[in-house]
Order: sequence, then structure tokens, then C-alpha cells
Amino acid sequence: MLRTCFLFFAVLCLNVSAGDWAQWRGPNNNNIAESGASVPTSWSDTQNVVWRVNVPGRGHSSPCIIGNLIVLTSADENGQQQGVFGFDRATGKRMWGTVISKGGFPKTHNKNTHASATACSDGERIYATFCHHNKVEAVALSLKGDVVWRRDVGRFVPRQYEYGYAASPTLYKGTLIVSGDCDTAAWLVALDTASGNVRWQQQRPQKLNWSSPIVASVAGREQLLISGSEMIASYNPATGRPLWSQPCLTMATCGTVVWDDEVVYASGGYPRKETVAVKADGSGEILWRNGVKCYEQSMLLHDGHLYAFDDNGIAYCWHARSGREMWKTRLRGPVSASPILVGDTIYASNELGTTYVFKANPQRFESVSQNQLGVSSFASPVVTDDRIYLRVAFGSGAARQESLFAIGRK
Repeated sequence: MLRTCFLFFAVLCLNVSAGDWAQWRGPNNNNIAESGASVPTSWSDTQNVVWRVNVPGRGHSSPCIIGNLIVLTSADENGQQQGVFGFDRATGKRMWGTVISKGGFPKTHNKNTHASATACSDGERIYATFCHHNKVEAVALSLKGDVVWRRDVGRFVPRQYEYGYAASPTLYKGTLIVSGDCDTAAWLVALDTASGNVRWQQQRPQKLNWSSPIVASVAGREQLLISGSEMIASYNPATGRPLWSQPCLTMATCGTVVWDDEVVYASGGYPRKETVAVKADGSGEILWRNGVKCYEQSMLLHDGHLYAFDDNGIAYCWHARSGREMWKTRLRGPVSASPILVGDTIYASNELGTTYVFKANPQRFESVSQNQLGVSSFASPVVTDDRIYLRVAFGSGAARQESLFAIGRK
């Protein structure tokens, strides 16, 4: 049972500090830890554990870390409650918990949860999104867990595949951008972070899709990018006006796009298996495509190479601009979490609680270690202040218990 009240960028104008991981994909929206971060490459439930805390309910959202606070969303599926929890960054102690909604849970895929969207923060408030009662609701909380405002953003009632909601919101210059794609309604909405009022809204194709929007500086301008619905689409993040869209991809994707100075890369999904590279200038030029499906997880881009996992645990490295396969190797799947880059080392967790650690080396797969923690892991790990934070579960059925671990050198 959830209970109440337990006692980007600098250019995007977020009031966050160095060392924060304040939204999905981290400080630069690319799942790359800040320069100089150093975390262990080996651990267990007893080795290199700074602290461990049990997390109520179930969720696949990643930690949002701001100042001395770690924020997680979670849901009690039996009691049908969705909530936001705050933990002390230094000790893991639970500081507060706030129930956001009760009842109205939609049907969902067995690999999804009712708390899969990662919360975000601008340093003044925490923002979270949940789906219940056939709608997506956004809520703003103080750093002490008090609700500041809440807003019904849009209807979300999938018809063909009732797999639930998963898209994480993103922040941009005083707005919270929220997406919802399904086959009865599809939309992008920007809310004022201070009031919750609608700044702009944009309709999207009515197709099933679970990808999160992200803001990138690419091809000489800031672009709000989202994959899926049989395309990669770009919008002006300040106004919501479409900049360009390129038919090039399958209908359903779950991962978030990555990019370099000129090109956007995306992968999915259903019904086709595709990974594509598209020029981000609106020219419509497709640089390359292949038949690999990185469906649930997002890719990594580092030093001109893409590193990716498919759902079955096969790891790939491609030359980003040409698409040439540099190597691939089979690890154990299935995989839902997205890999993270720390320096020149990649950390990637599978659904069974195993985290593979290997070098970001385009010449060959260079394993460093593999580590077991828990029996289930769907949330993407995050890294800050020389710690890696892992949300995992132990046990199954009624005995299942989620825990958040801070792994670091003591």
C-alpha cells in the first residue's frame, strides 16, 4: 500500500547542479554520465553496496536525482494506487511518499507497469506522469512531496493492443513536454512548469507507440524528436510546430532516439524490425537502415559509433554514419533497460538482473565483468557522484520486492 507524507542542459534553463540526473536520459539527454564519473565495475548484493532501500509497489521508471533527493515513481497494482517517493541521496532513507491517483488502472502488457515513466525535475519541482481512468495526468510536486498542481493532459485509450503507457516527460525552458500515442488519440502537449497551464499542443498520427520525446541540438537548431508511428518526427520545442517528419520506421517503438551533429538514429519495433539513420535537416535523406530490432531499449552513441542491444540480448556496434557492422556478440537476454556510458565503459542490464560491463571499443567486444543483483531488472540504471543506481527486484508473485541500490566504492 502506498502512503502519503512519510516523514539538460544549461541551455535548456534547468536549475540543476552538476552531478544531478534530473530526467530520463540524464543531464545531456543521451544516457552518458558526466565526464570524470568513476563507478565500480563489479558488485553484488554485499560487495560495493553503499546502501539499499526497499521500494513500495512496482515500477520500471529510473531514478530522478536532484540535489540530496532521489525520486522514483511506483504503483501498487493490488490496491490500484500510483505514487511518487523521495529518498535521501546519501543514505537511501525514505523521506516521503505521495499518492497521486487511486483506481482506474488500464490493462497493460506483462512487461509494462503502471509507473514506467521516469520523473523529472528542474530543481524547483518534481514532475511525473501517470495513466489512469483512460487519461494521462501530469503532476508537479515540491521537493518535499507536496502536490503543487495537476493536469489532465490527454486521453489514452488504446484499442488494438492494450499495453499501457510508458513515455517519460521531458523539460524545456519552463515547459514540461508530454506525449501520448495510441490508435484512438495521439498528441504532444507542453505545460507551463509553474502553473500546469497548456503552452501548446500538437496532434500526432493515431498509431500505437511508446517512445519518449527528447530535445536535441542537431542540424543547427533545437529540435523535439520522437520516433515511431512509422516515422521520425521533429517539432519546434518552443511552439510545437512540426519541423519535419520522415517516413522511415515501423509503427511501434519504445526506445528514445539518439543523434550526432547532423543525423538522428532510431530503432524498433513492431510490426517491422528496423534501425535507421536519417538526416535531421528535413531533406528526407536516409543514410542507412538494417533489420535489427532494438525495441524496448534506447541506443548509445559514442565517438562516431552506435552501441545497441536487441530484445534477445545480442549486442551490436555499428559505424554511425555508414551503418557498417563493427561487431556483434550474444549475451543473455531478454533486455528492456537502456545501456549507459561511463567514461569509455558501457553498463547494460538484462531483465534477469545481470549487468554486463564492457568497453566502448568499436574494434571488438571487450568484456570487463558481469554482475548479478536481484532476479529481475527492467529500469535503466543511472550514474552520478561516482555511484550507479540500480532498481531491481527479488522474489516473485506475492513475495516480489523491489529495491533501489546505490553501488559505489566505500
